Amino acid sequence: MTESNRNIIFEEQAKVLANIHHKGEQCMMRLHAPKTARDAKPGQFVHIRVSQAKALRRPISIMLTSPEKGTIDLLYKMIGEGTHQLGERKVGEELAMLGPIGKPFDLSDVSKRYILIGGGVGIPPMVFAADDLIARGGKPVVFAGSEVEFPFALKPSTFMLPGIAGNTTLTISSLEERGIPCRLASNAGLYGCYEGHVPNLARDYLLALDEKERENCVLLSCGPHPMLHAVAKLGRDLNIPAQLSLEEHMACAIGGCAGCVVKTLENGEEKYRRVCVDGPVFNADILPEFA
Repeated sequence: MTESNRNIIFEEQAKVLANIHHKGEQCMMRLHAPKTARDAKPGQFVHIRVSQAKALRRPISIMLTSPEKGTIDLLYKMIGEGTHQLGERKVGEELAMLGPIGKPFDLSDVSKRYILIGGGVGIPPMVFAADDLIARGGKPVVFAGSEVEFPFALKPSTFMLPGIAGNTTLTISSLEERGIPCRLASNAGLYGCYEGHVPNLARDYLLALDEKERENCVLLSCGPHPMLHAVAKLGRDLNIPAQLSLEEHMACAIGGCAGCVVKTLENGEEKYRRVCVDGPVFNADILPEFA
């Protein structure tokens, strides 16, 4: 992404409309942020000041937007002091926020079959991408993994997916209702979920497709680095292009501090790109770390 085509970042006073706590210290937050809701694209994130006491903001991926209502939905996990303070925010409070930030997923070719693989707090960008694709006539398939209970309403899926075992039945209800096939994976022994890592569940599905169908696939993924390594390997093994959204610690999140750089290899030349504005989405084949 060049200087000339980076998206405009807005500073907004985002009003808390909901902040719902789920098991595993997971939280769903809905914010009234009309400028961000209008312009956000799947794969982008917001940078939120979690409280008046904490000057340093926290980057959080956007899960869904409603441009008509001016709202954005976020899923975050209370891990450190900052996100615990975010978990304490009440309905009606306002949070200083920058957004939408970063390079989004390339979803331009809806004739492709996008295979979306998300893990933990990397699930939200997959939900956003699936929602965008289905609205434009695409045919996404979502695989989501979690080691704690999923913070979504779940139900048995009515969509048949090749290569998926009969006991892997559950899906995210909101995706099912929008016509998006989805299956879940976990190592926590959760009922109705594939027992194992989510990239392996996606592999089973892809191997059940014929060669022509696999050639039309694109992998999108967000989650912890070990999962992204597995998705990148899956893409290499099956010759499927992959786009990875990287999770990195960030300070300014607008490209000024260069505290979130990642090494790339582009046309044989090593470069250092900022995850916040040059990413967070990168093609896997330019990331030596994931080679």
